[in-house]
Amino acid sequence: MSVMITLVGFSQDITKNKFGKGLYNVVAEDSSYSMNFALRIQSLYIGEWNVNDSTGLGPGSSEFLIRRARLKFEGFAYSPKLKYKVELGLTNRDISGASTHNSGSPRLILDALIKWNFYKNLELWAGQTKLPGNRERVISSANLQFVDRSKLNSNFNIDRDMGAQLRHHFKLGENFIINEMFSVSQGEGRNVTEANLGGYQYTSRVELLPFGKFQSKGDYVGSSVKREEKPKLALGATYDMHDRAVKDKSNQGSYMTNDVGYFETDIVTLFGDMMFKYGGFSLMAEYAARTAEQDSVLNSDGTKTGAVVAVGTGVNTQMGYVFKNNWEVAGRYTLTQWDEKVTGKKPQTQYTFGVSKFFKEHKLKVQSDLTYSTTEDDPDSELIYRLQFELHF
Repeated sequence: MSVMITLVGFSQDITKNKFGKGLYNVVAEDSSYSMNFALRIQSLYIGEWNVNDSTGLGPGSSEFLIRRARLKFEGFAYSPKLKYKVELGLTNRDISGASTHNSGSPRLILDALIKWNFYKNLELWAGQTKLPGNRERVISSANLQFVDRSKLNSNFNIDRDMGAQLRHHFKLGENFIINEMFSVSQGEGRNVTEANLGGYQYTSRVELLPFGKFQSKGDYVGSSVKREEKPKLALGATYDMHDRAVKDKSNQGSYMTNDVGYFETDIVTLFGDMMFKYGGFSLMAEYAARTAEQDSVLNSDGTKTGAVVAVGTGVNTQMGYVFKNNWEVAGRYTLTQWDEKVTGKKPQTQYTFGVSKFFKEHKLKVQSDLTYSTTEDDPDSELIYRLQFELHF
């Protein structure tokens, strides 16, 4: 008895796209629009252990998760001067955080933005996207030097919001570039669909690039994967004023409530940051500070509710070196100093050591890091190990 095995071949379309440049690129025949579609995923392992000054390493916990899974669409419409970007988040970490002000629905939309270059070097942005805050936050989570951002970012960043931004840049001499940004936003964070509590949020940022542009916008890419042939430096400063904020971290954090509803106070957040790259070496540093007109939440009769604004300062410094075989070693130091009189929290320090392997720069990589986290006067510390795989078409 003989068995015949028939192999049926299916025709396949061969695309001219390259890995890391998107899954699908199209331009209309009359050049009236374009679209690039891309997919990215991050698979993450986390292990955490308690470390006691007396007893040493204690029992730990671990978990596997899909940290991020996102769809990205971008291109131009009608004219190359009118661009758009849409980014959707699909994981629980991306879509969680619903409240009574977004109807309890999943927060799928990360970015939904139109960019209009209406005059020379002036560009108007409208929609939902990241505010021009600290550099580490604006760097895409796909392009980070470590598995994830630092504690400075999680404690002080102003994240995404809905509104409008005006952006401008100009040159001084042959290479010196100055970028200016101004934003007016709702002040509620992303995907809020009901009510605008309190007032608006106003953000201004200026950036100085004395030695000219980085390769491939490398001033907003972690690690020196492009290996700059000449030294490149970017300096940035941001001032953010949130009028009558109702969350304890400006447009982030928890809602501040009292006996009559929501407590409102003006919150100011400041950032100073820099990025330096030369060859395989990179150095990034940031400073953050948050203050409030009234840092304790009050009832209508002036009594304190016990809730406070998360006021304080933070410092983050990190550096790394990418070898010619595309392995990188990197170190990070992060210090969070809360206003102890207000928050009751002691300073927290983190030391992180990371090792990464870039197969196709940040588009295909494996990253791991080990963090030692300690709080002043606390005998218990924490040891955190993370391993992450990133694939970005």
